[in-house]
Amino acid sequence: MASLGHMTRISPQFEKSRKVSGPRALQPSQWGMLCPCDTPEGEACGLVKNLALMTHVTTDEEESPLISLCKCLGVEDLELLSGEELHTPNSFLVIFNGLILGKHRRPQQFANAMRKLRRAGKIGEFVSVFVNEKQRAVYIASDGGRVCRPLVIADKGVSRIKEHHMRELMDGARTFDDFLHEGLIEYLDVNEENNALIALYEWEATPETTHIEIEPFTILGVVAGLIPYPHHNQSPRNTYQCAMGKQAMGNIAYNQLGRMDSLLYLLVYPQRPLLTTRTIELVGYDKLGAGQNATVAVMSYSGYDIEDAIVMNKASLDRGFGRCIVLKKYTCTNQKYENGASDRILRPRKNEERERVLDDDGLAAPGEIIRHGDIYINKESPIETRGPLKSAAALADVKYRPCAQIFKGTEGESCVVDRVALCSDKNNNLCIKYKIRHTRRPEVGDKFSSRHGQKGVCGTIIQQEDFPFSERGICPDLIMNPHGFPSRMTVGKMIELLGGKAGVSCGRFHYGSAFGEPSGHADRVEAISETLVKHGFSYNGKDFIYSGITGCPLQAYIFMGPIYYQKLKHMVLDKMHARGSGPRVMLTRQPTDGRARNGGLRVGEMEKDCLVAYGTSMLLYERLMVSSDQFEAQVCRACGLLGYYNQKLKAAMCTTCKNGDKVSTMKLPYACKLLIQELQSMNIVPRLKLAEA
Repeated sequence: MASLGHMTRISPQFEKSRKVSGPRALQPSQWGMLCPCDTPEGEACGLVKNLALMTHVTTDEEESPLISLCKCLGVEDLELLSGEELHTPNSFLVIFNGLILGKHRRPQQFANAMRKLRRAGKIGEFVSVFVNEKQRAVYIASDGGRVCRPLVIADKGVSRIKEHHMRELMDGARTFDDFLHEGLIEYLDVNEENNALIALYEWEATPETTHIEIEPFTILGVVAGLIPYPHHNQSPRNTYQCAMGKQAMGNIAYNQLGRMDSLLYLLVYPQRPLLTTRTIELVGYDKLGAGQNATVAVMSYSGYDIEDAIVMNKASLDRGFGRCIVLKKYTCTNQKYENGASDRILRPRKNEERERVLDDDGLAAPGEIIRHGDIYINKESPIETRGPLKSAAALADVKYRPCAQIFKGTEGESCVVDRVALCSDKNNNLCIKYKIRHTRRPEVGDKFSSRHGQKGVCGTIIQQEDFPFSERGICPDLIMNPHGFPSRMTVGKMIELLGGKAGVSCGRFHYGSAFGEPSGHADRVEAISETLVKHGFSYNGKDFIYSGITGCPLQAYIFMGPIYYQKLKHMVLDKMHARGSGPRVMLTRQPTDGRARNGGLRVGEMEKDCLVAYGTSMLLYERLMVSSDQFEAQVCRACGLLGYYNQKLKAAMCTTCKNGDKVSTMKLPYACKLLIQELQSMNIVPRLKLAEA
């Protein structure tokens, strides 16, 4: 989904920092050309857009034949006309790709002739003809970069496509291109849409109608097409799902296990959604799904489901629900240096704990379990790398230093070496690539989401014995808090649950395409309820539930059924971070920042204000000094400048006064001492005035 969405993305050159609403708004002319849902939230909102499902972007066509055709159809050169002829009221300018070709006395006839030629296939199918009454001009465009989309041509409100055409299409005797060449369908760009009157459905057409939409759900893009019943959801929820559908784990390709991606997330048991849409079938998402159908009970349970958290069933996780594989690539090159020396790989030493995964060639063997701190390449580098080329005899005496590659994984987690590939890079050095596999099961804090922008983390995992169960003995996989529905207004999720439940009981995939109820691409709730009643369920999808703890029936009927859930790639294992003492920055002697460098958690400006407001002075002192960069400095009371401690004389000295009579020892942050010295280097002298404590 992420790569399909990336192929349809449109990124403008507009600056993101300016907070103007005009370019970000949904323009009326975007109907059918750009997806109304698929845009990122945040600063690029509304500026980065995505193409709709049927949009085509034109390429340049040859201009000279079209210019001569226009001349043949009666376009008169401006140089040959008199002033009176130029200003006759019904003569229109003809503008071709922004250049003025001439004038035409009967513009409507000229436009109709051009359209007839286009429908007959005599000129390119993407040439647009647009009569602008206001500017008294006919615009003809054949250049590249215009967006256009196909529409069914209607004659006086009657569609040109008849039943026998559709039958031939079903039998495979006809293709989309045949419809185009026979003049049943044509491509219109945004300008020419202004000359057309387009009906949504065939039965809505009036005698003035010129075109009929092929199918209304094609105004959505590829990523928004995954959402079932999007027209029953509040609009921003669909936008959130468009952003999250790209982060779901699933299958990416049929050859995914043979690839060497730098980071690859795969779901172990992906399923196709029970409630599908036509777009899902068109883009092949049902062949490579990214989620699983989970039986969801909408009820409150245990208090660990507050604020969108999900309660999960341990037995479902044991059976493989939400289980995923993370594949990471590690590369290492054997370099050759300018003096002829090169890196070398040594055989592992016996009984060395960190080298147990290595094979006899000094590389980790595929299938070995590798843990944090293990060596996966036993490499040595030459100490001398510069200088003239050495002879073979001199190379034998080169001294080497150990330079082993150590695997940095998560503490306590064990990964598997999936495969090792040897190849050469562009400088003809030996390049060793490792693919390391880690299978993970869902844990507390992993992020899940349904297809309606309802994201939540796993709040707790509970044994199946304590889970509620229905009369038929069905136990849910997830329990979702009902407070997620009222303010979000994702009615599409409820209909998805009903449709999935009906699909499971009658054995048919139900559809939930956008705006699909009139054309039969979405099942109506009435029909779904009839199916449920026929199979012995309640019409509203609620079940009679027994408590797993007491065994007594619950006092309310519980809304329960299958919903397609996606596991997102934000896992708590990759984000978890804490530290005691650890690495520091050389310059300021303060702890490093960031999880990758094992950094500390910063008490910032505002956190300091909170601690000041509480009056916790010793805690402040500890956070800002003891745990950070406390430094013992010698300060001269006479001149107020920094001195030093002479180890030989066992006495403090002041460099400015040249004696140690009035030197005191005090503690201050190292960053403060650094600032004082940096200011001194700029000829600003800060002096410290000390008072007796």
